[in-house]
Amino acid sequence: MTTAVDNTCAALARVSGDDLRVPLVQGGTTTYANFDYAASAPALAQVIDRVQQLLPFYASVHRGAGYASRISTECYEAARGSVTRFLDAADDQVVVFTRNTTDSLNLLASCVPGETVVLDIEHHANFLPWARNGRRVVAAADTVEETIGTLVAELCSRPAALLAVTGASNVTGEVLPLERLATIAHQCGARILVDAAQLAPHRRISLRETGIDYLAFSGHKLYAPFGAGVLVGHRDWLDAAQPYLAGGGAVREVSTTAAEWAPAPQRHEAGSPNVLGAAALAAACDALCAIDAETLAAHEHRLADRLRDGLAAIPGVRLLSIWTDSPDTVGIVAFTLDGFVPGHVAAYLSAEHGIGVRDGRFCAHPLLTRLGLDGALRASIGLGTTSADVERLVEAVATLVRTGPAWDYAATNGLWNPTPETRPFTSAAPTGAAPCLLG
Repeated sequence: MTTAVDNTCAALARVSGDDLRVPLVQGGTTTYANFDYAASAPALAQVIDRVQQLLPFYASVHRGAGYASRISTECYEAARGSVTRFLDAADDQVVVFTRNTTDSLNLLASCVPGETVVLDIEHHANFLPWARNGRRVVAAADTVEETIGTLVAELCSRPAALLAVTGASNVTGEVLPLERLATIAHQCGARILVDAAQLAPHRRISLRETGIDYLAFSGHKLYAPFGAGVLVGHRDWLDAAQPYLAGGGAVREVSTTAAEWAPAPQRHEAGSPNVLGAAALAAACDALCAIDAETLAAHEHRLADRLRDGLAAIPGVRLLSIWTDSPDTVGIVAFTLDGFVPGHVAAYLSAEHGIGVRDGRFCAHPLLTRLGLDGALRASIGLGTTSADVERLVEAVATLVRTGPAWDYAATNGLWNPTPETRPFTSAAPTGAAPCLLG
């Protein structure tokens, strides 16, 4: 199979690692083609610049009169404003900094005053935490319309406090009509939480316009891999709940017998916060706000459509989807290849072509079970993806089908370790320890 490279679709932004050279099993090196943005996106150049600018001033926040502490505090609190603008949050919605999306959803789960309705297609982070106060699981139907109907029936069957849904599936990239679901939840007396880990990097979201009550996402998926995430939402539930972590910073006053807790967001940000992570996340929000939404969507659709079309033309490839009537998808393409173990395909793409994809069950076991699979492959697109990258992935899969792999990945359990000379880092490992690709 041969394809003509379309060089008209260039990267939308500079990201770290866009010139990374990686070793190949057949010898030599090649430029890395990253199709694993959905797992962790590389840092934007603007994010790296913001962190480097702040590092000389890094100090404890909220507790120091020194100049560096004051600058760090100012940057940390200003980061809330960047997130608020990025999401167009309402006046009564607060920004709580967390470690990641999972942390955010667990925090909210500790605050929900009642049961939560959730679909069976969710990432584990938006499925497991809700069990603590009562989780009602709804099976997704074959179409979006039928699925919405089952959610309406469940919400109307008895009161629920919250409807928790994914913004975009982390497996297939399919997007639900969030404004419509928010209206339905409110009509049924519930609030709505959106897991936007996969949606926020690809689409602009207005909490004010959609009526979304709570939203969570991770910095490491938003081109800010410095360990921060956010939960944004109405403060009443957050203020009524016990602090997510008990400790300094979450209190107004403490005696030997009692504590007076501060309101949100401080109530749920005990301890020394991740100042650099918050600043990095804010820089990513600012950078994405500066990209025209239509330009971002067009870039993504063009690349994703070409990837789907190219893969679909290869014998044995099955593209995965949840619904037959999905109105929209972000740049995530999941697929299987007849006769090949997903892990071995991922190893082949890396070792022989320098291409990074994800394989496995993607922390969405119920969904993979629903699709009748115990594993699949996922290629995800980001701001640094180009048409040449897409053509390279399509051609690599086609070559595997035509000629098979050069390396026996089954014999090595899908593992291939580059030689020490090609590794950028070294470290001493205990005797008998498993080899590390970086040392």
